[in-house]
Amino acid sequence: MSETPAVSRRLLLGGAVATGALAAGMAAAAPTASAATDQAPRRRPGQKSMTGVPFGVHRTVRVGVIGLGNRGGGMVTGWAAVPGCTVTAVCDIRADRARRAADRLVSKGEPRPAEYGGSADSYARMLRRDDIDLVYVATPWEFHYEHGRAALLSGRHAVVELPIATELRQLWDLVDTSERTRRHLLLAENCSYGRNELAMLRMAHAGLFGDITNGHGGYLHDLRELLFSDTYYTDSWRRLWHTRSTASLYPMHGLAPIAAAMDINRGDRMTTLRATATAPKGLADYRERFVPRDHPSWKETYINGDLVTCLIETEKGRIIRAEHDVSSPRPYSRINTLAGSRGIVEDYAGPTPTGARVYLEPDHGGHTWRDFADYRKEFDHWLWRKVGDDAANNGGHGGMDYVLQWRTVQLMRAGLVPDIDVYDSAAWCAAVPLSAASLARNGLPVEIPDFTRGAWAGERPGLDSSPTDMPPVG
Repeated sequence: MSETPAVSRRLLLGGAVATGALAAGMAAAAPTASAATDQAPRRRPGQKSMTGVPFGVHRTVRVGVIGLGNRGGGMVTGWAAVPGCTVTAVCDIRADRARRAADRLVSKGEPRPAEYGGSADSYARMLRRDDIDLVYVATPWEFHYEHGRAALLSGRHAVVELPIATELRQLWDLVDTSERTRRHLLLAENCSYGRNELAMLRMAHAGLFGDITNGHGGYLHDLRELLFSDTYYTDSWRRLWHTRSTASLYPMHGLAPIAAAMDINRGDRMTTLRATATAPKGLADYRERFVPRDHPSWKETYINGDLVTCLIETEKGRIIRAEHDVSSPRPYSRINTLAGSRGIVEDYAGPTPTGARVYLEPDHGGHTWRDFADYRKEFDHWLWRKVGDDAANNGGHGGMDYVLQWRTVQLMRAGLVPDIDVYDSAAWCAAVPLSAASLARNGLPVEIPDFTRGAWAGERPGLDSSPTDMPPVG
């Protein structure tokens, strides 16, 4: 019998995370013979895996957007710029945002999309349309599950911003709903399409690092000024998560590329997670120095640790360290470190054009780092070779936003299997509630569910895909 407790799929992540309620629930969770059943609930009759299931062929991909704040509003024109894609509807609870998004598309020469807004159920009205194939969700985190699930139930595929859900039971439900509706739901993990990350992935598959033993990824981004802005995060939704949850709130940007390079869910799987957290000092200190005393934030108490670290073990004995810190003064980094028996790559390591460095045997010696540039050129992913020139002109974050959008549309138009599926998405996002569970147990390890229900052991393609063309338009 395992000594590592399984976490019930009913475990919630919300206000209770910071209270004794979660701790009490975890204390009561003892290892049982039924743990595997609880971790991987039985499929309903007729429910089948979505592993390896291709999209149906779409001559044109028609996109409906839910959520038009900073992220959603910035991605709208990128969707419309992809060949064979059109934005047919936009929705935000604030109707003026839908209008402005429609205006931007018209200014780019695109057809004006239908506008929905003004109420919390506006998205449901939008989903009654018959001219939407793909729903892109970019609302605050607490609404991702509701909106993504509604998209699946309406018969559409869904691309959901990070995380796809914040509770373990929600993640399981999205997996089950995807399987029952035969529609794909995938995490909009743009960092998985980063140029350095994809080159690192291809180098790993080519054996340059030898046997992979460990990786280190993170989301280290000083967001303090934006978190206290009265306009950037609507209703301060992101800052408020730091008042009610003790968890790694957003580790996927660093975790996902490392997991892909290790072929997680494609020959290996993540098995246990343990979390640690530093004291919550950064936000209160920033408020003390820079925020006026009449600001609403002075009524808040910040409880989430500044640096939350997840130590994840895999079935093959590999270790992944995933970090999250948005409360401390520091330069931006996603870390992107991958190491094995024959070498290592470290991203965000210096002022070189790529920002990365490598040390690989037998090419290198003398305990001296080398520039990553030549390796990135040799192992540059075909997506960047094909789309790179357009990416910088049509999307943010160095172009990886557009690469994600272009590839998603291409997969749907060509009828291909998605690079990232609902199982990858659930596994990466499980770090959010599972870190809360581990922290409630003072850092003890908790089991990571196998969302694939055993399919993880088989090798299959993923982000390291074979070159294909975008089908011609018209």
